[in-house]
Amino acid sequence: MTASVKHGPGSVAALSGDRLVTRALQGHAVLVYVFLYLPILVVVIYAFNESRLVQVWQGFSLRWFGEAWNDRTLRRGLWISFYTASATAVLATSLGTAAAIGLRNVGRRVRNAFDGVMYMALITPELVAAIASLMAFVTIGLPLGPVAIVITHSIFNTAVVTLVLRARLAGMDRSLEEAARDLGATGWEAFREVTLPQLLPAVAAGAMLSFTFSFDDVVLSTFVSGPGSSPLPVEILSELRFGLSPKINVVAVTTLAITVTLIVTAHVLLRRGTRRVRSGGSDQVEQ
Repeated sequence: MTASVKHGPGSVAALSGDRLVTRALQGHAVLVYVFLYLPILVVVIYAFNESRLVQVWQGFSLRWFGEAWNDRTLRRGLWISFYTASATAVLATSLGTAAAIGLRNVGRRVRNAFDGVMYMALITPELVAAIASLMAFVTIGLPLGPVAIVITHSIFNTAVVTLVLRARLAGMDRSLEEAARDLGATGWEAFREVTLPQLLPAVAAGAMLSFTFSFDDVVLSTFVSGPGSSPLPVEILSELRFGLSPKINVVAVTTLAITVTLIVTAHVLLRRGTRRVRSGGSDQVEQ
């Protein structure tokens, strides 16, 4: 016997109602994305404007890219941002990788305590962290500047790297490391030949995320940067107080290109690492 499905007026009305809700939600999502990204698109377009006035379009030109590059203040801020972000990425990635690997071999209480400290670093408002860092550096006599910026940024970014690597380690099969140890490899050799190759995409992604977060930071950098050592976002904020300039649009486009490239690359590396771990696990199952 086959059951017949009857479509009455009630079912038709329900289907049309579901479609209406779906389209309404889709339209709302489109409006949200337009609201978020349309101003960014306008900034990008007006970076190629010939006019000195930001709001007046007078034709396509690369004039302001040259003006921005010839500005010594902006060049110095860009160099400081690259230097501090690179140092932060190295420090945060080293500490985060060591923490993520070390937490696999500790007890649950120690791991929970470390998680609490790590999440506190993530959820603490930047203003509170900036004030605390400033007071700490003044108390111990550490001069404000690039070193203070790197230390302050590394606290937050170490927690980010640790979370990324712990997520990757949770999906890795430890039996490969145990097999390497059984075959006579030392702990360092097993880590270098087995663990690190699987972990490398996540390490690279964590480093890129650390660089991006440090390069874009404004609040922490404003509090702990000293005279003549302000990174690029702080320099832009200072220039905005004297009015809008097309050079600001150029710097915004350059910063956007750098950060988007790094974030997309980190995302691709994480996805490739996930596929590699899953394919490795499936191959072991088949064998």
